[in-house]
Amino acid sequence: RLVNLLDDLDEITKLESGELLLLKQNFIIQDLIREVFETLSIKADEKKIKCFIKNGCEYPITVFADKEKIRMVLLNLVENACKYGKFNGNIIASIYNTDGKHMLVEITDDGIGIDEDHIHRIFERFYRTDSARSRDKGGTGLGLAICKHIIEAHGQAIHARSTPDIGTSIGFTLDSRKD
Repeated sequence: RLVNLLDDLDEITKLESGELLLLKQNFIIQDLIREVFETLSIKADEKKIKCFIKNGCEYPITVFADKEKIRMVLLNLVENACKYGKFNGNIIASIYNTDGKHMLVEITDDGIGIDEDHIHRIFERFYRTDSARSRDKGGTGLGLAICKHIIEAHGQAIHARSTPDIGTSIGFTLDSRKD
């Protein structure tokens, strides 16, 4: 746990200082999402959670971003969705073309959700919403803060919507393919 905390603190320090370079490239976002689902399949299987791309969002969409940094974001979002998702639940990835220049990627779960009083603070370092999201679930409390910094380093935005006992959706934008 301490090693993970130090790694996450190192990562967030680099992001905040602008020291971390982005190696942007074109890649198909659905392929990366599928890789992340496969990487976390054991965690999802433990709770019999099904991970899939929403119907109508399967057509390959190319984005222009740092693939490994976006992998980190997706790993964190899907891992959180597994942690706080319900037994026999679902994790759904959606991808939308917002304006021809940007894509919206959303990861949605049908888990415990986050109360409205807490939703605006979930991207803060070490913020825990309540006892259900406490230390016994693991993690360093830096994951969503790192996600926010990565997305903002891309010049993009990240947001969250949630309803207690219904689930949570976290979305972020990325640039469309560059020629």
